[in-house]
Amino acid sequence: MRALVICALVACLAPAPALAIAAKDTAPVQDLTIVATGDLLIHQPVWDRALVNGNGVYRFRPMFAAIRPTIRGADLALCHMETPLGPGRPSGFPIFNTPPALAYAVKWAGFDACTTASNHSVDQGRAGVRSTILALRRAGLRHTGTARSRREAQRILLMDVEGLKVAILAATYSTNGLPLPSPWSVKLIRPAQIIRDARRARRLGAELVIVNLHWGVEYVHTPTADQIRVARQLRRSGAVDLIVGQHAHVVQPIRRLWGRFVVYGEGNFLSAQTSQCCPGPTQDGLVAVARVRVAGAKVTVRRVDYVPIYVRRPDFVVVPVGARLGQLARAGRSGSAEAAALRESRRRTTAVVGQTRWTRRLPR
Repeated sequence: MRALVICALVACLAPAPALAIAAKDTAPVQDLTIVATGDLLIHQPVWDRALVNGNGVYRFRPMFAAIRPTIRGADLALCHMETPLGPGRPSGFPIFNTPPALAYAVKWAGFDACTTASNHSVDQGRAGVRSTILALRRAGLRHTGTARSRREAQRILLMDVEGLKVAILAATYSTNGLPLPSPWSVKLIRPAQIIRDARRARRLGAELVIVNLHWGVEYVHTPTADQIRVARQLRRSGAVDLIVGQHAHVVQPIRRLWGRFVVYGEGNFLSAQTSQCCPGPTQDGLVAVARVRVAGAKVTVRRVDYVPIYVRRPDFVVVPVGARLGQLARAGRSGSAEAAALRESRRRTTAVVGQTRWTRRLPR
């Protein structure tokens, strides 16, 4: 009898390890795409064109029509609203005020959320912080980086992306010397605090943490020593999965540090900057395309690709360079001045960002 009992127990228990291994091997794999873009920096020529588009009312949608398929095709799309959105007369550099209609166009383009921490966040003071958040919320966009209250500043932006919980944090290097309306009005780049917030996001259930940083030196492609130092601090913490950045107004490299990615700078997404005003190819930019794999409890940013973009004049359309070159080729216009300008823009962007086994230019 004892032998029979032992045999029965062995028969019952033996398959368990095999079942566990099988369950692990068959864990569902899900691939997601997250896109992030550069500075929305609205100068007078841009808002003047929006007035022309709308016959006297601001209509920014045509500027995003060409890039809309790229944005809408992502599972999560993040924009960077560098300038405050507020009522009254628009204004440009150095103290910006942008028509709130921009927020509705951004939502139409396919964006889900916008970061708002920048050196221009408080150009319109406390009222500008409030009106920006209100405009984004009315348009149906989530936001992070600035806040109307201490309680709002303490909230972590958590987004559900096809069942994956993604946390988004944002901070800026400064506010151009303008005083903060309140200490909590704008998140500043303080690595220790960002790491604490990232770890708190994990405790709240975040499975992926993205940090957006407004940093670097304007018109310089090479990341500064401070950018590299902050990136390394955040990566070493193990709490941050992906860093994306803006502010330089020109593209900066995409790098892989300790198995995780840093997009140092995406350049401008929409602006009126040109070589006539600024020492750099400020019409060039990129859309960062992060490839995220979810395999059971394991979440990995496998690679970060990029779509070179170009802000066309005089209509200020954000042009995906590869797609537009394909259109021109099919129309027999590969030798046009537009095609030449786009090829040169793509060459410049590729020279800075590069192509590696983890990062490639799109289309290939």
